[in-house]
Parts: sequence; C-alpha cells; structure tokens
Amino acid sequence: MTKVVLASASPARLATLRAAGITPEVVVSGVDESAMTSHDAANLAAALAQAKCRAVAKDRPGDLVIGCDSVLAFEGEIFGKPGDARTAAARWQRLRGKSGLLHTGHCLRLGDQEVVETASAVVHFADVSDAEIIEYVSSGEPLQVAGGFTVDGLGSAFIRGIEGDHHTVTGISVPLLRELVADFGLRWTDLWDPAHRRAR
Repeated sequence: MTKVVLASASPARLATLRAAGITPEVVVSGVDESAMTSHDAANLAAALAQAKCRAVAKDRPGDLVIGCDSVLAFEGEIFGKPGDARTAAARWQRLRGKSGLLHTGHCLRLGDQEVVETASAVVHFADVSDAEIIEYVSSGEPLQVAGGFTVDGLGSAFIRGIEGDHHTVTGISVPLLRELVADFGLRWTDLWDPAHRRAR
C-alpha cells in the first residue's frame, strides 16, 4: 500500500483527507511562503505547492507526497494569509458583498514522478457588518488562512456561496487529487484506510 504524506500544517486539509478516507502522515515543509512572489495568483499557488511538496519528498522517495497552497485573487491583487488583525480587518472591509477567485495549487510526487495542477473556485462573500468583522478578526481564525477566511469554521457564515469544488476553498480539492493520483497509476480507493476497503 502506498503511504500518503501531507506536506502541510493545515488542519483543514488534514480533516478533508481524513473525511475522504485517507489518513496521511503530516510533515511540515518549512518553506518560507513570503519569499515567493508572482503577478499570477494561480501560478503562485502552484509554485508554493510545488516547493512544499519537493521539500518533503526529497527525504520520502517511496511515499506519495501531497503539497498544497492557496491564495485569493481579488480586484487585481493576491491575498495570502493576513498575518495580523489590522490586515485581516481591512481585507474583510474590502471583501464584504463582493467575490474573489480562490486558487489552490496541488503538487504530488512519488519517486521521480511529479504532477502539478491548480484548482479554482469563485467565493461570494456576505455583506458583513463592521461589528461582525471585529468579532471575526478577534477570534483569530482569519489571521493564518489564505484570503483571511474559512469555509469550514467560524467564517462559514460569512460566505454566501461558492462556484466550483468547495474542497478547493478548504485548501485541497479531493476530486482533483483523484485525477492526479491516476497519473501515477494509482486508484484513489487504494489509498483509503483499510477500514474503508472491502476484503480482497
């Protein structure tokens, strides 16, 4: 059975994989995301995912390593993690009532084989009040997530809708992963934990 390694510290990505039947080993890449820049949000997401994947895969040649990263494209700008409360609040004042395009880069590596792909989804933000923004930012949740929001936590009430795979917005597209693992000659169901697979 192929061992799956998630090159990410994201609890949301881990939870998404577990819900899909896969329990990966988590190995944080240590890649400095701030050191990479681009004028193209999709390319940046893919490059960050690739850097994380490669950093972990160099020591795990026999494992299937998955690296992901997400950024939000909004009004010609690229939003990563806000990092601090002031930035998060200012960002939400701009986002409310509008829409942005969330890009999540995926890089998978097994031995010498590597595939890189980006999934994208349109996110429609609710017209939240100043008071709601203050409370949400004070919770700390939006500070260390791409775009400054979540769709699977406190921020879920502030998202009016999503066009595309909602897993993309949580940071890892399960349907895309299924397609990508096939490039390695693997079946998605072969990666499931034993409890989910029938006896053979």
